[in-house]
Amino acid sequence: QEQLVESGGGLVQAGDSLRLSCAASGRSFSSYGMGWFRQAPGKEREFVATINWSGSATYYGDSVKGRFTISRDNAKNTAYLQMNRVKPEDTAVYYCAADTNGYGVLQHNYEYWGQGTQVTVSS
Repeated sequence: QEQLVESGGGLVQAGDSLRLSCAASGRSFSSYGMGWFRQAPGKEREFVATINWSGSATYYGDSVKGRFTISRDNAKNTAYLQMNRVKPEDTAVYYCAADTNGYGVLQHNYEYWGQGTQVTVSS
């Protein structure tokens, strides 16, 4: 069983930067693909970014490409989402998730989920 805990959310202004962290408690973190998803009020949860087990491959949603960077430190059992040049439309609850069989954009492939961290971007 893997437990994921997100941190780093908060209230920021448009154009600012923010780094989210996702700490994993299990022993198999380094073998999992990791993903970040977000859910804005009144909207469905959407894909943000994903990274493979080694960190050698990443993929981003179109709305964050070029502004957000996903990374991981397997020695620290932690995944990160660096958010630069944030916009009000980035306001959402951000979730990290672990995929035991690979990595990708499909939410149903992720077995473990964190509780989420709120990011609010003011204009």
